[in-house]
Amino acid sequence: MLDEHGDQIFAMTDPIAERARKIGGTTLRSIGQIARSQRILDNDAAYVEPQDMLAELREDNKQLTGIMRQVHGICDGYGDVATASLLEVWIDETERRTWFLFEATRNPLGSND
Repeated sequence: MLDEHGDQIFAMTDPIAERARKIGGTTLRSIGQIARSQRILDNDAAYVEPQDMLAELREDNKQLTGIMRQVHGICDGYGDVATASLLEVWIDETERRTWFLFEATRNPLGSND
């Protein structure tokens, strides 16, 4: 499941970079720029309990959905239907990941609830 989620997120990078360039924008140019622009924080803990990791990923996906909805609103304001269309697919995928992660953390293995 996590490999599939990672593949979905990684697959967003090229299309959004291409859209930025097509409409006259620039793309990220360095790891440092990525770090300065980052909105979802890293977790550099030496160890995270599996259930906590899944819960954190769920919250990260919720945050990503909110960010994409904000960007969608900006696209609507500028009439950028192509980028808005990409975002609609990614929002749906992100909501699906959030749901899967919720279900994975709702009833931990070994729980009789």
